[in-house]
Amino acid sequence: MSNDIIKKFKVTVTGASGDDTDRVSVSVMEGDSVTLHTGVETNQQDRIRWYFNYTRIAQISGELSKICTDVQCNEGTERFRDRLKLDHQTGSLTIMNTRTTDSGLYHLKVLSSSSRSEMIFNVTIYSFFAVGEDGVLVFLMEGDSVTFQTRVKANQQDRIRWYFNSTRIAQITGDQCKICTDVQCNEGTERFRDRLKVDHQTGTLTIMNTRTTDAGLYHLKITSINNERDKTFIFAIRGVSAAERNETKSVKEGESVTLHPGKIKNPNDCKMWYFKDIFIFHITGDQSKICTDAQCKERFRDRLKLDHQTGSLNITNTRNTDSGDYKLLIISSRFSITRSFSVNITVVPAPGLSSTAAGGICTTVVLVLLVAAVFGIYHWHRSRKTETRAELSHQLEALSHNGNAQNDVANGASTVHSPP
Repeated sequence: MSNDIIKKFKVTVTGASGDDTDRVSVSVMEGDSVTLHTGVETNQQDRIRWYFNYTRIAQISGELSKICTDVQCNEGTERFRDRLKLDHQTGSLTIMNTRTTDSGLYHLKVLSSSSRSEMIFNVTIYSFFAVGEDGVLVFLMEGDSVTFQTRVKANQQDRIRWYFNSTRIAQITGDQCKICTDVQCNEGTERFRDRLKVDHQTGTLTIMNTRTTDAGLYHLKITSINNERDKTFIFAIRGVSAAERNETKSVKEGESVTLHPGKIKNPNDCKMWYFKDIFIFHITGDQSKICTDAQCKERFRDRLKLDHQTGSLNITNTRNTDSGDYKLLIISSRFSITRSFSVNITVVPAPGLSSTAAGGICTTVVLVLLVAAVFGIYHWHRSRKTETRAELSHQLEALSHNGNAQNDVANGASTVHSPP
């Protein structure tokens, strides 16, 4: 008889407010800000009221707005004091510096002369230190890759299935592996197309290039013959702009550049830096290690610094060869995150020479060489012409000398043979 191993992985997205429905679920990490969007444009005749667990916390009437005027915000409790913002045009409510006590139901009521509408926001604030004994909380930035560690060794008898919001996205049965075979991955939606990897031996799932639309509940179901476990993984994904996601750090050769990994909630996680898949730095807690590989030593000798608190990597006295892709691998016992960076080092001309001056010097050198070449050719031709004239003159003299000699011989012969 088989048992089912079921693990749950929850992915939440900062600021993801869902679609335009009457009930919206929002999940953020403690300390972040969250905005509850109304999706409407108000006018002076509209009246907007916000309630938290049925206690009014904000309202707009015409051009006047009041925030936190009721008992929950008075002295003694101060639940939202100085942490609420209200948009006068849309009525959207922003909660800053969120706390776990802010979790609950938020009701929006919009009253106008011709209609009345309501929305309910179910807000959950997750704490990094309150996930339970078996829970795992992971903080991601959009664009990261994340790996869910199953911590099991699968065999051919095990059946491993991954679900996203109750839709199967990956499956391993014996030696057979299928990824993204269900409706969420078909043409039209393609939620995870070409972004999933499954380890055949462990069932570990990797989501590459994460997006805010990946938010939701992930289930791992392992059908085995002798084991049953249940765990929860909460993933928070911070959305970033396209410009920030594709940003390239650009500095001039010789300057320093620092790669900031952003928030790393657990400083004891293992952090490993790579340059073009070559290991260059490793830090675990207070212990750090710089690459010992010969290629790495020559490339970055005495030019790398690592911040033990933040994990930031600093490259000093940069060179053109430092340009390329850098990766930070953050490793925990239950998950791993890969964060990518791009660096471009610009080569500058030698000091004192602008690009125009350098171009002028090159042009002058070329002209000098060209004049020298022309003069050399002219001199060679002239010398050659002089030599040719001298040679012709010498030949003429020789011919003249030979002619005179022949005449002398002829005259001598005539004298000898003439009759007395």
